[in-house]
Amino acid sequence: MARGNTRQRIQDVALELFAEQGYEKTSLREIAERLDVTKAALYYHFKTKEDIIIGIFQDLTRPMDELLAWAAEQPRTLETKREILRRYQLCLLAAAPLFRFMHENQATVRELSIGLTFKERLLALYEFIEQPEAPMKDRVRAMSAVFTLHAGTFFMQNEEDDPEERQEAVLGVALDLIEQAHRA
Repeated sequence: MARGNTRQRIQDVALELFAEQGYEKTSLREIAERLDVTKAALYYHFKTKEDIIIGIFQDLTRPMDELLAWAAEQPRTLETKREILRRYQLCLLAAAPLFRFMHENQATVRELSIGLTFKERLLALYEFIEQPEAPMKDRVRAMSAVFTLHAGTFFMQNEEDDPEERQEAVLGVALDLIEQAHRA
């Protein structure tokens, strides 16, 4: 198996175990056992659990980094803000396992470097959609648009409805909020 495939397999299994047992309660030995490899083979790719989660984080948040780079080159128009929200929703959906892990392991994530890195990305995203001179109410609307995408993606995932319809509704609410904020 190619190195890239092994690395991906380790990350997938580790994320699965972290979700099942929690990050703190999962050992490298358990990850190796689930993969049916030796700890030495695991160490070849990752020295620590944090190295594994950082690798997962980097891989799954690459689209968000690309979104931020794209947004930095765009004018601060309402259509740009709408497109940022549309693209961010796709980033969230693509990285759902990672965000589920982050939500379920919040205390641990705060202690890991990925917690700060993610917060920095969120703040950068917010800067592209808010208007600093806007009234507080409209700045809150802009931030709420981002959190609407989070809430709709992760907290409503167990709703018994059509997932596409739900995501469309979530995006619609986020777009309504950004439109109201932008009008100010």
